[in-house]
Amino acid sequence: MRDAMKNLDSDPDKINPLVPVDLVIDHSVQVDVARSENAVQANMDLEFKRNKERFAFLKWGSTAFRNMLVVPPGSGIVHQVNLEYLGRVVFNTDGVLYPDSVVGTDSHTTMIDGLGVAGWGVGGIEAEATMLGQPMSMVLPGVVGFKLSGKLNEGVTATDLVLTVTQMLRKHGVVGKFVEFYGEGMSQLSLADRATIANMSPEYGATMGFFPVDHVTLQYLKLTGRSDETVAMIEAYLRANKMFVDYNEPEQERAYSSYLDLDLTNVEPCISGPKRPHDRVPLKDMKVDWHSCLDNKVGFKGFAVPKEEQEKVVKFTYHGQPAVLKHGSVVIAAITSCTNTSNPSVMLGAGLVAKKACELGLEVKPWVKTSLAPGSGVVTKYLLQSGLQSYLNHQGFNIVGYGCTTCIGNSGDLDESVASAVADNDLVAAAVLSGNRNFEGRVHPLTRANYLASPPLVVAYALAGTVDIDFEKEPIGTGKDGKSVYFKDIWPTSAEIAEAVQSSVLPDMFKSTYEAITKGNPFWNQLSVPSSSLYLWDPSSTYIHKPPYFSGMTMDPPGARGVKDAYCLLLFGDSITTDHISPAGSIHKDSPAAKYLMERGVDRKDFNSYGSRRGNDEVMARGTFANIRIVNKLLNGEVGPKTVHIPTGEKLYVYDAAMRYKSAGQDTIVIAGAEYGSGSSRDWAAKGPMLQGVKAVIAKSFERIHRSNLVGMGIIPLCFKPGEDADTLGLTGHERYTINLPAKVTDIKPGQDITVTTDNGKSFTCTVRFDTEVELAYFDHGGILQYVIRNLTKQ
Repeated sequence: MRDAMKNLDSDPDKINPLVPVDLVIDHSVQVDVARSENAVQANMDLEFKRNKERFAFLKWGSTAFRNMLVVPPGSGIVHQVNLEYLGRVVFNTDGVLYPDSVVGTDSHTTMIDGLGVAGWGVGGIEAEATMLGQPMSMVLPGVVGFKLSGKLNEGVTATDLVLTVTQMLRKHGVVGKFVEFYGEGMSQLSLADRATIANMSPEYGATMGFFPVDHVTLQYLKLTGRSDETVAMIEAYLRANKMFVDYNEPEQERAYSSYLDLDLTNVEPCISGPKRPHDRVPLKDMKVDWHSCLDNKVGFKGFAVPKEEQEKVVKFTYHGQPAVLKHGSVVIAAITSCTNTSNPSVMLGAGLVAKKACELGLEVKPWVKTSLAPGSGVVTKYLLQSGLQSYLNHQGFNIVGYGCTTCIGNSGDLDESVASAVADNDLVAAAVLSGNRNFEGRVHPLTRANYLASPPLVVAYALAGTVDIDFEKEPIGTGKDGKSVYFKDIWPTSAEIAEAVQSSVLPDMFKSTYEAITKGNPFWNQLSVPSSSLYLWDPSSTYIHKPPYFSGMTMDPPGARGVKDAYCLLLFGDSITTDHISPAGSIHKDSPAAKYLMERGVDRKDFNSYGSRRGNDEVMARGTFANIRIVNKLLNGEVGPKTVHIPTGEKLYVYDAAMRYKSAGQDTIVIAGAEYGSGSSRDWAAKGPMLQGVKAVIAKSFERIHRSNLVGMGIIPLCFKPGEDADTLGLTGHERYTINLPAKVTDIKPGQDITVTTDNGKSFTCTVRFDTEVELAYFDHGGILQYVIRNLTKQ
């Protein structure tokens, strides 16, 4: 489960407690017992108070449906649990062996490809249909071969490697494709390193990044507690079916759709940002790149800060002590996300950085919001075994829970004094996190610069307190002996990290953690749920609401539906992500969603987040396109969740404008640029526009999962012809658009060209992105869920 997190009141002792969905109370924790247990206990209390309805709904589902297992909250991030425990590699069902595979409702399901299990993310819409028996359909993908050679240099981490791979593959163009890694360099990568690369498939756009099973895979299976018999069975089956890769044997020639190669010795320390995961910056160039971002016009690599403002110093008081912030000051430093917390080398590397800093007398400034949220309880065990957790605690990186935190936007509030200093002085504050996503507005509303980095680099930047630093030349701080401390003084060697991994990561840790995975915790076990097979809807609930998807549905499909005289609800440029579209993060106090909740007696302190309220369509429809950093060209440069109601010229919140169109019986469309819908596989990025009345999206290109989700909700996805977009066609968004589709779905072919006309005489050709006959059938029925329901009633 990936869900809502808010923090408690900021604590000057730097506990920084957050409220994740997945938490484990581990009474074996002996380091900083009082502070750690207080944080976790407080998180558990708040979490179950805020999300009791949602947890009860899930628990009811596990009793009402056959073959549905709910792993209780407190077990970790699903992808890491899958890697360490659930993944089978080869199934043995009554003596019949077959390869494991998985589809998941989160885009980072691809992490399992590092274990040699074919898996990828699908939208929740597609998953819901699959759970009801509908097979998945897809166009046969191209396969990109990515050859690895050489070995990572001293001081280079798996995170540096994955950010390099992400940049290369995004540039190559792999949306909708499989990527398979091969080559002699594979033998130099641990399973955890491979999983880190596979995890970030959504960031480079591929359906999956696959690592075939080899000896490294088998070693990991044994490490994580799989039995010797099981591992032997896996190896024998895969060898017999020519699916096992043995790097001791001559390399087989492989045929791929296209090829890439990377010499691992060329990978260098780096981070990515400040707004996209594939905007990689070599660490040695970071200071220069940062200043260019301050100079550049507003965009993916720009903040347009006037020269005379760039060195501004803001003094304020933090809990009675003087504090200073500037542009680039780090206010959030988070070791988070399954991408990195599943990798012992970078996690123990972070602990070693903290240890060296403590020994030299360096400390993280108290106003930097620090947190450590592992993806499983195993991480806690090996950090304690190594003795490094106490040093992380000393630097403020206490364990706050086991689940998705800052990476999914659940960073919680900054201390009020910090928030005021940033907001009142228009500072470009920074967050540094070991996550996989850093799109605008995702991490925190007040951190306009967000950088992805390895866990040890997160600690280093937290100690420096700024991203405006050249680690090669400038000191991080002053040690207890009064001498300057540099980056090289706190950075561990590869040998130190390897020794820590060897001595601290033990098979029994995985066994003991996962033996207890289904036992839950007192909060979960005490939840009482009805035994009925039908869910009892509570009309007063602001968390769980009966959705309107089947309202007015008839047994006969509605058939093909073109669009006539539609208004443009929103006009976008390139790289609009599902973070921009889907309701995510905190609920702004002035938003339509906030108004809805307040009208129902919900206090602002109890708003929780959009993620926690995803079971209420009324909240989610109001939160669609509500991202505070969204850029809608209809607003002529203004940033934020509003649009222009074309008939009146009024500037309204997107939801309010959409409802005005809808109540008048007027269709709407969205026009966008390239990579529309990149990012997380959020089904609400399609459900929300459908509920707002959007009938079609015309874009230069779509990210795979989002296009599929649009089809699933009955929204027509259209692509401009190559070389064309709204600008080249002279479209302002003030026109009315008619999309001419054949009257019968049987007359539409996948990938067919259709004509779009406007009320001012323009006409242009688009490709309709129904990619398979099955998707056309979904469109005929008004959506995938309607299709499934009609078919179920016929059985």
